[in-house]
Amino acid sequence: MRVIRYLYLTKQFYISVTAVIILFVFSYFIGWLYPITLIILYLIVGVTVLDAVILFRKNKGIIGHRFIGEKLSNGDENPVRIYLENLFPFEIKLNVIDEIPHQFQRRDILFELKISSLKTHTIHYTLRPVKRGQYHFGAVNVMARSPLNFVIRRFSFSYDVTLPVYPSFIQMRKYELMAISNRLTELGIKKVRRLGHQMEFEQIKEYVQGDDVRTINWKATARKGELMVNNFQDEKSQQVYCLIDKGRVMQMPFNGMTLLDYAINASLVISNIAIRKEDKAGIITFQHKIGNVLPAAKLNNQMFRIQELLYNQKTAFKETDFSRLYALVKTKIRQRSLLLVFTNFESRVSLDRQLPYLKSLSKSHVVVVIFFENIELAELLNSKPTTVKEIFHKAVGEKFVFEKHLIVKELKRNGIYSILSKPEELTVNTINKYLELKSRGIL
Repeated sequence: MRVIRYLYLTKQFYISVTAVIILFVFSYFIGWLYPITLIILYLIVGVTVLDAVILFRKNKGIIGHRFIGEKLSNGDENPVRIYLENLFPFEIKLNVIDEIPHQFQRRDILFELKISSLKTHTIHYTLRPVKRGQYHFGAVNVMARSPLNFVIRRFSFSYDVTLPVYPSFIQMRKYELMAISNRLTELGIKKVRRLGHQMEFEQIKEYVQGDDVRTINWKATARKGELMVNNFQDEKSQQVYCLIDKGRVMQMPFNGMTLLDYAINASLVISNIAIRKEDKAGIITFQHKIGNVLPAAKLNNQMFRIQELLYNQKTAFKETDFSRLYALVKTKIRQRSLLLVFTNFESRVSLDRQLPYLKSLSKSHVVVVIFFENIELAELLNSKPTTVKEIFHKAVGEKFVFEKHLIVKELKRNGIYSILSKPEELTVNTINKYLELKSRGIL
């Protein structure tokens, strides 16, 4: 740890010096005021020297450290802690400035506090990155003042570090923990009823809230003295591919994040859920040409490979070519699979250009087209227009919303599943669709 020490003078010092200068001016006309002013000046100099001595006599008057993870989660509130310890024999006033990465565009990471002698304090705050990449943190600067308040000693704890911002692993862990504890319904995941019992019998277990009452095993219940249910095992080793469009249509921002980043976060979560369900998860990225292809698997390191692949995704702002995607899937994916296509259609015209390729894919695979509601139109549609211009804008907005629903109907008419989702609800809606298709035995 490298501790840098600087000396600054406080506002109180400059006010006192200014007052002395004014008194010296008046003493030019009032003779008896001069010696009094001189005494005050000596007092100010003495107090300043004394303040500097008591602040600088200890080499390590303040101990500080920033605690943050090895990587940040995109789109989530990442916790940051700053630990401070006062080694001075008196109460100290502190101004703490953390040099956070420029990508956050925040100027409010400033904290004012007091710490008693030989006591500690921990500052807690959060940072929400909205873009993947490398983020550089500078030093933690601590400006310390004694009770005399004439001199400031600066401690600069140099913890220069560069951290990567990955797709939302916090969100992934949250859904994973909820799935393990059978509490997904708390996050908006619907309890999907199985249609029939074509699935393989796995075990008899105790009844928990949410289990289908039709699966109660009455003989086991009579023997055990409590409700027991038959547990059926889903068909395993099915392939689930997330097909992520990186074209220019996915660069539209909502709440600071692009649609591409929302799709990447959802792909990470659904891939983890699929592997937890004993399915195989894979990733394909595409735009004007095919990007990365990670074959579906459920190996121990598959989630690490998926996370590393998604971290490096960038766009070339080109028009998406679905014909290349169709050619790749046809040659590379032989087994019938669930294809979750993350893209965006703003009009029927844009869908009609890609519909032949989606229809061809749906002949061999289960295709779910996932696209986005334009939530920024909600405020426009809920407003009351008062001018001709506002009426025109609202009419255009209603046309866009109507076309989105027409796209859903057109996809359904062609045997293609779809999800029209708000960006912030994308993960929940995608998991619900995946569980629904599995429960219906469509995969």
